This record gives sequence, C-alpha cells and structure tokens, in this order.
Amino acid sequence: MDTLFPIALKFPPGFEYIPDFITEQEEEHLLAIIRGITLHKMKFQGFEANRLVASFGYDYHFDKRALTAGKAIPEAFLSIVEKVARQAEIASAEIAELLVTEYPAGSVINWHRDAPPFKTIIGLSLLSDCTFRLRPHDKEKQSRATLLTFPVKRRSLYIMHDQAREEWQHSIAPVKQQRYSITFRDLKIP
Repeated sequence: MDTLFPIALKFPPGFEYIPDFITEQEEEHLLAIIRGITLHKMKFQGFEANRLVASFGYDYHFDKRALTAGKAIPEAFLSIVEKVARQAEIASAEIAELLVTEYPAGSVINWHRDAPPFKTIIGLSLLSDCTFRLRPHDKEKQSRATLLTFPVKRRSLYIMHDQAREEWQHSIAPVKQQRYSITFRDLKIP
C-alpha cells in the first residue's frame, strides 16, 4: 500500500503525481529566486483573487480571452524548466508559460480547467502542502464517488494532460499556511 495515499486512488488517465520531485536545496534555491520577483494580485474576470502571481512567457487574459506574449522566462528558472520538461516528456522549448503563485494562508483555487490555449499543465508545490481535488468536468458524471481529494506535498510535481486536462476540473482547498507554486504550461498549437 502506498503510504502517501492510504486509500488507493485511481487518478484519471493523463494525471501523474511525483512526490519529492526536487530536493530541499532545489526548493530553497527556487524560493530565493521567487523572493526576488515582483508579484501582483491575480485578476480573474474583473475580480482580484486572494493570491499573488508573476507570469512569464505567454499570458492568457481571462477578460479578453486572448493569449499574448509576455516577459521572457527568466534564465534563473531554466534548469527547473528543463527538469520539469524531461519528466513531462516534452521539449523544454515547448514550455510557453511559467506562472509563479503565492498563496497566503486561507486562500483557495476554485473548481476550474486551465485556460483553453494550454495543453499540458504541470505544477510544482513549494514551501507547504495543499489539498488537491479532482472531479469530472461533465456535471452528469460528478458524484461523491468521482471526487478525488488528496495531499500534494511540498517539493512534489503533478502533471495533467490528455483526459485529465480536458475532461476533469481541479481545485485547491484553503491552504493552512503560506504556499508557493510554479505552474508550467505548453501550448496546444505551438
């Protein structure tokens, strides 16, 4: 039995979870880089979310439903981009967006699927754990039996592509303490 998931979880096809993807030293290095970045309030359809972000590469504007080129991904992140891309079995040059997010204690991410132009969604968890949830996007398929709730540990990585990306929604329950994440995305049409 897997000690991380005491009850055997059957993830949807296309969802992968990799615990201890980075070392404590790699995490500290990434946190030092993040602390040197200016983060701003996340704006979503006219509202400010209770989290801070910095986006590099392409930006998706939810109000305009448009993808635009943004600031280049900083060189300081290139080694983690390469490591993540290898794990996801995509070319590092295909990582089109790198999003840094700071979650203060109590912040949540509501149910959603990521912006339509992005193909693979890869999340690296930093500083603290969170409770991740998955459910089918199709309301007729949603039930207690199809809801998956599990811990995403700090320094772990999750990857969503194919069915998990297109047919499932995800959310994060209120975090208990400050948390950071780095999200990596490639484009459906490069």
